[in-house]
Amino acid sequence: MSTIITIHSFRRGVGKSSLIANLAVLLALQGRRVALIDTDFRAPSLHLFFGLSNENSIHTLNDYLWDRCDILSTAQDVTPQLMSDTSGKLFVIPASGKISDIMQILRTSPNIDRYMDGLEKMGKELDLDILLVDTPAGLNEDTLQAIAVSNVVVLVLHPDKHDFQGTAVTVDMARRLQVPAIHLVLNDAQDNLNEEDARTQLEQTYHCGGGTVLNHTEELLALASSKPFVLCYPEHPLTARIKELVEHL
Repeated sequence: MSTIITIHSFRRGVGKSSLIANLAVLLALQGRRVALIDTDFRAPSLHLFFGLSNENSIHTLNDYLWDRCDILSTAQDVTPQLMSDTSGKLFVIPASGKISDIMQILRTSPNIDRYMDGLEKMGKELDLDILLVDTPAGLNEDTLQAIAVSNVVVLVLHPDKHDFQGTAVTVDMARRLQVPAIHLVLNDAQDNLNEEDARTQLEQTYHCGGGTVLNHTEELLALASSKPFVLCYPEHPLTARIKELVEHL
C-alpha cells in the first residue's frame, strides 16, 4: 500500500504548493515512485511547476471525479524533466484550471469514495511508493476527509500569530482524526529568526516535535512557480534543508 502524505496549510500564500512540488522531485530523485496530486480545485497550481497546461493535460482529476475518464489517464509522467538518471518516477495528477470546471467544483463536493478508489488504483497500477496530496488551504469537509485518509500530514505555516493560531486548530483536528504522523514546517522565515527558538516554539505550541524551519529565499520568489527550486538550485542551502525534511518523511 502506498504511503499517503498530505500537505496542508491553514491559509493561502504560505508556500505549500511550492514545497510539495520540491518534495516530490527530491523523492523521485532518490528512486521513489511518486504521484503528485492537486486537490486544490479552487486554485490549482502544481501543473505550472512542470510546464503542464489544460491543452497538453488530456484529463484532470476533475474529469476522473466526474466519471469522465479512468484515473490512470490523468497521470502525467514528468520524470524526464528531472534532468537526472534515476530509478524513480514522478507523475503529476493535475486539477483543471478552466474557469468552468472551477465553478462546477465549487457547486459540488468531490466524491470521497471515488477519490479513494482512484488513489488505490494508482498506487497498485503505477507501483507507487508515495502519494503526495496538495490540499486547499483552510478547513472544510473535503479537506478533513483528505486529511483523515493520510499516513502523514505536513502543515505549512508562516511565522506570524494568525498562522500559529489557525495551525493549532488544524493540528487538533488531525489528532482527532487519528493521523499517524504530523509534521510542522515554518516556511519563509527571515534570516534573523533564531532557528532553535523557532523550533522550541513549534514544539511548545503543537507538541509535534521540533519541526522544520525554511528560510526566506529571493531565488525562490524569482522562479514564480515556473520550475521546482531544487532542480534549478541543487546546491542551495534551502535545497539541503528540504532534503532534511524528506528524510523525516
